[in-house]
Amino acid sequence: MKPRVLFVSRRVETPLSESERRKWDAIREEVDFRMLAAGKPDGVEFPLWSEAPLLAGPAYYAALPARIARELRRFRPQAVVAQGAHETAAALAARRVAGVDTSVIADVHGDYRAPTRLYGSRLRGLLNVVADRTARTALRHADGIRTVTTYTTQLVRDLGLEPSDEFPAYMDFDSFLQTPPAPLPERPQALFVGVLERYKNVDGLAEAWRRAAWLLPAARLRIVGTGALSPVVERLVADLPEQASWTPHLSQLEVSAALDESTCLVLPSRSEGMGRVVVEAFCRGRPVVGSRVGGIPDLVEDGANGLLVEPGDGDALAEALVRVLSDRELAERIARGAHASAALWTIAPREFARRIRALVERVAGLS
Repeated sequence: MKPRVLFVSRRVETPLSESERRKWDAIREEVDFRMLAAGKPDGVEFPLWSEAPLLAGPAYYAALPARIARELRRFRPQAVVAQGAHETAAALAARRVAGVDTSVIADVHGDYRAPTRLYGSRLRGLLNVVADRTARTALRHADGIRTVTTYTTQLVRDLGLEPSDEFPAYMDFDSFLQTPPAPLPERPQALFVGVLERYKNVDGLAEAWRRAAWLLPAARLRIVGTGALSPVVERLVADLPEQASWTPHLSQLEVSAALDESTCLVLPSRSEGMGRVVVEAFCRGRPVVGSRVGGIPDLVEDGANGLLVEPGDGDALAEALVRVLSDRELAERIARGAHASAALWTIAPREFARRIRALVERVAGLS
C-alpha cells in the first residue's frame, strides 16, 4: 500500500514543464500525494492558491497553517514533506491544530537564514530574529530532515541535528543532454541565469562586469532572469550596450542554446543551496565562475571545472571573469572538467521517487 504524503512548497511554476511532470508522475507511482503551494492552478492537478500582490509573502505564511490543517483532516497523510524550515514550522503548527500525529519532514534545500536577508525588500530584515528562531525550532522539532548537498547537511549538523537522508534535488536535464556540447564560441561571453535578487548578488555582478569589460573589449555578459534588481541590470545594459544584454525569460531549450553561445556560466551568489543551473552548465560542457558559498563548492572544484571566488569580492570576481574569457586554453580545459562532472549530479525521476518513498516510510515508521 502506497503511503499518503502532503507536499508543501513556497511556489510551483505552472504550467508544469515536461521534466517536472515526469517527476510528479514518477512520485505518483510510489506515493499517494497532494501538493500545497502558491501559484496559478490552471491545468494543474495540485491544490494551489493564488496570492494577493500586496503582502504576498506574509499572506502566504499567515494562511499556511490553516490550509495545511485542512488538508491533514481531509487527506489524512502519513507524512508532510515541507520544502523549507518556515514551511516546516507551519506544518508543525497545523498538526497541533488538526490534532493528528502526521510525521513532518523538513526538506532543506538552502540556508534557512537567507529569506529575510537576501530576498525581496530589505524591510524583511526586521524579521531576522523571529524568522531565524522559528526556523531553528522547526528543524529541531521535525520528525525527519532531508538535505540535498554537503552544505545543507552541515547547516543541519550545526544545529546539533542529523539528517534522515541526503540526496540531490530532482533535476531533469533532458533539454541539456539531447546533443553533445558545442565548442566554445569564438567571441567570449559569460552567462548569468537566475532570479535578479540580492541573494544572487546581481548588483555585485554588475559592478564586477564594469571593471572587467574594459579589459575585455570583445567580450559580452548576457543576463537572463527577472526580479527586484531588474533596474540594476537595465542600467548596466544602458551603460555597456555593446558588452551587456538582458533577456527576462528563456525556456529550458533556450537556456541550453544560450549556454552553447557562452564561454562560461557566472554564479556569484551571496547564498545558494544546490544550484541547478550549475549542473545545466556542466551538461553543456561549460565551466562555472562562482562564489565559494553555500552549495556551489559542493559542485564546483576550483581550477578543475570552474573558478571559485570569495563571496562579495568584486575584484576577485572581475579577475576570474577576465581569466576565463581571455585565456581560451584555460577555458577549454575547465570546460572538459565541467562536462565530466555532470553525471555526478543527475538523478532519474524513478530513483528520486523511490528515495522520497523510502524517506517517508522510514520517518513515519511504515517500513
